[in-house]
Amino acid sequence: MEIKLDLHVHSERSPDGIMAIEEIVSLAKARGLNGAAVCDHDLALVDAPRFDDFLLIPGVEVSTQFGHLLGLFITGPVETKDFFQAVEAIHAQGGLAVLAHPFEHSRDGSRLAPAVPLLDGIEVQNSRADRKNHDANRLARSFAKVCRLRPFGGSDAHCPQEVGNSFTTVEAAEPALDAVKDALMTGEVTVQGRRSRAWYTARSQLTRRQKMGAKPLSYVKWAAFAAKCCLQDIFWRGV
Repeated sequence: MEIKLDLHVHSERSPDGIMAIEEIVSLAKARGLNGAAVCDHDLALVDAPRFDDFLLIPGVEVSTQFGHLLGLFITGPVETKDFFQAVEAIHAQGGLAVLAHPFEHSRDGSRLAPAVPLLDGIEVQNSRADRKNHDANRLARSFAKVCRLRPFGGSDAHCPQEVGNSFTTVEAAEPALDAVKDALMTGEVTVQGRRSRAWYTARSQLTRRQKMGAKPLSYVKWAAFAAKCCLQDIFWRGV
């Protein structure tokens, strides 16, 4: 059966997230998705709630020396920010290690060479990745093809409006964690999506400041960043 999944969503458990898990599920279902992976910043979703008609995939997004690393289908915490140790921890739990938005900040693929042999896949479609580098997703697709790594896609949603903006479609025997994980690694996978407004990135950065009790100067800097994001939305000429 065809399964549509947003494989990168942040909940209110992330410093810059605002959505409860139940809200994520409701939004994803309303937008035609069958499942989603909650991947909060350096905080694994342990004991994920179960839903009768929706597949909630437990995940984490780890900040490592090679960039952000998604751990999908995990069963426990990943208590390290070292890439190699994080991959080992993810695999020990039977999870998949996927490099997230690898070209968001840099066009240099050679820097990722040590990471490639350990990866299960690369996020080739991320709805936020093109804000700084308009070619980020295109470069990720090319890199995954050259390195023969499985393609993954997710919205990287932090706000309700972003859920489902990018997603992965796979044929699986049933809408169950093991079946979908197997299909993602061995079956035919398609990834598609669209860019999220840059304003939502600014909105999530405001959330981070509010949660952390930032000082007034930080809000002044945020205002400048928010204005830049709004201008990007007005003059965006990407594809």
